Amino acid sequence: MKVLVISDSKYVVDSVLKKWVFGWEKKGFTGKKNPDLWKRFLIVYRKHQVDFKWIKGHNNHPQNEHCDELAVFASNQKDLSVDDFYEKEGNKQGIRF
Repeated sequence: MKVLVISDSKYVVDSVLKKWVFGWEKKGFTGKKNPDLWKRFLIVYRKHQVDFKWIKGHNNHPQNEHCDELAVFASNQKDLSVDDFYEKEGNKQGIRF
């Protein structure tokens, strides 16, 4: 399946397009933030044909602005829900966190 990921994070887009993430993976993501998310991403990434598009953040892109609002709202919550994948599915797929 073809998938287009649109992100305002140059770091995320470059990490994949410039293949940095694969080097990090070989080194066990040592010293990288959010290794659990990168590992989860790579599982899904390898199942699809993924392309990336970078857009400038806070530039009146409606969907990007909405995502930013959701992220800010979630970051201000005291009782975030448990990440079921992290807690259960990661171990089934042999992911070590």
